[in-house]
Amino acid sequence: MADSSVEIIEGCRLPVLRKNQENEDEWPLAEILSVKDIPGRKLYYVHYIDFNKRLDEWVTPDRLDLKKLQFPKKEAKTPTKNGLPGSRPSSPERDVRKSLDLNVQSASAPSRGKTLPTPKRKAESVSLATQVTAATPVPSLPSSAEASQASVYPAMRDTSFSIKSREEHEPLTSLTTNGTARRLIPSQPGRKRKNCGGTDEMVKVFQNNNPRCSTVYLPPGEDSQDSSDGIPSAPRMTGSLVSDRSHDDIVTRMKNIDCIELGRHRLKPWYFSPYPQELTTLPILYLCEFCLKYLKSLKCLQRHLFTASNIAQECTNKQKNPETKCNLRHPPGNEIYRKGTISFFEIDGRKNKTYSQNLCLLAKCFLDHKTLYYDTDPFLFYVMTEYDSKGFHIVGYFSKEKESTEDYNVACILTLPPYQRRGYGKLLIEFSYELSKVEGKTGTPEKPLSDLGLLSYRSYWSQTILEILMNLKSENGERPQITINEISEITSVKKEDVISTLQYLNLINYYKGQYILTLSEDIVEGHERAMQKRHLRIDPKCLHFTPKDWSKRGKW
Repeated sequence: MADSSVEIIEGCRLPVLRKNQENEDEWPLAEILSVKDIPGRKLYYVHYIDFNKRLDEWVTPDRLDLKKLQFPKKEAKTPTKNGLPGSRPSSPERDVRKSLDLNVQSASAPSRGKTLPTPKRKAESVSLATQVTAATPVPSLPSSAEASQASVYPAMRDTSFSIKSREEHEPLTSLTTNGTARRLIPSQPGRKRKNCGGTDEMVKVFQNNNPRCSTVYLPPGEDSQDSSDGIPSAPRMTGSLVSDRSHDDIVTRMKNIDCIELGRHRLKPWYFSPYPQELTTLPILYLCEFCLKYLKSLKCLQRHLFTASNIAQECTNKQKNPETKCNLRHPPGNEIYRKGTISFFEIDGRKNKTYSQNLCLLAKCFLDHKTLYYDTDPFLFYVMTEYDSKGFHIVGYFSKEKESTEDYNVACILTLPPYQRRGYGKLLIEFSYELSKVEGKTGTPEKPLSDLGLLSYRSYWSQTILEILMNLKSENGERPQITINEISEITSVKKEDVISTLQYLNLINYYKGQYILTLSEDIVEGHERAMQKRHLRIDPKCLHFTPKDWSKRGKW
């Protein structure tokens, strides 16, 4: 549908033909990011508006609908003074001073015929939906003080107790990830509630004639201003891998690697990764699956993977350099876990800098919310592998800071695409919390999470918390009791994540001035079905890990 008489330039927007998940044609709006000429025709690199960047691709002119072509808006010209163009752009400090002067003037004198829009008040609680794409809205979190206190009372299915709590209050709803409406706790910003009890108020879970239904009462506490789950305004200068988007340009918005061959798999990268420029023009980039070194041809890879006997034989020839050969069959570092064919290796970013940097380059192909640091000294890398007769093959990894001031137990986490949707992602998450248990800490992943990362963490948190609540047993005929803090200590999941998960599962409702938590039969049955499919679990007995006090090691 392209017309050769119309020149399409970078920045144009127009509908582009693509196949959806049902293999049906659709015409979403897309932006032209780049144009390149090849013999005989042009190709256009497009980004589909409101779609994930991993779907960006090169398209041919016949997939463009020029009838709805939108040209980019022209940029404002340089401000002029006395009819002459400005000699130089103003400095940021001068702009700030000008804006402050304008604000003072507008506040003291009425405007002539124009009204300035008043800025909206920021929400006190930051929703996790702001940390991921807009396609996955998540209910806003209750404050940590409000949900850290809880008490549970029995509710029978044949009574109207739980139903009444839903009818008496205004139905505040929010869209969930599956598009259904979900009831939220009514928020009352600025209002202080009386604190009923301390932070260790017990959560009493009753199992009566119908053990599949219980109701939890959560007394309200003081409103919290904590926004630790929000997006940081700027990444921390030491250790943080959060991308602040300030470096985004037309180059980093485009995939630069077409295909990667890693062992027996060929991977299609999702995002930009700063591999050397001369390698980005290759049809296939070859990686050694043991040391992750990148090579430009299959012949170079085969020479790189010579066995130890071949290396010893080449040592007799002084013209050969055996140091360039790879005799690794597993990641460098210490193997701290093995059960069956699954192993975990702990790699120090300072001691194994080359491997760590190569791992970050590979991971950046599939992570968009993280930046890349060549200084890997502040990080530890935990690589999960699968063992066979040829060696230990990388499945995924996560990294963490040696010293985290914000209780982060994961900086980046990735399961390689050939191993996704097989339970390995949840296994990586479970292993990170097992390390936190050994360290005697509670942990949380560094925000923002990607869309797939948020789904994996939500699933893990939900299954872990529901497993604890359902396994509570009464002692001495009394009803079982547990606190939010105890759940956090048992699982090493940070208290804020426990609260947000209860909110996400729609277990918390507001009833007569109290927060109640209800476990329905559908929740229990869904949890049981999910646990039956979860075959891969971490065995703490197979973990051989001794935490180190990095604060006493100077510069590591």
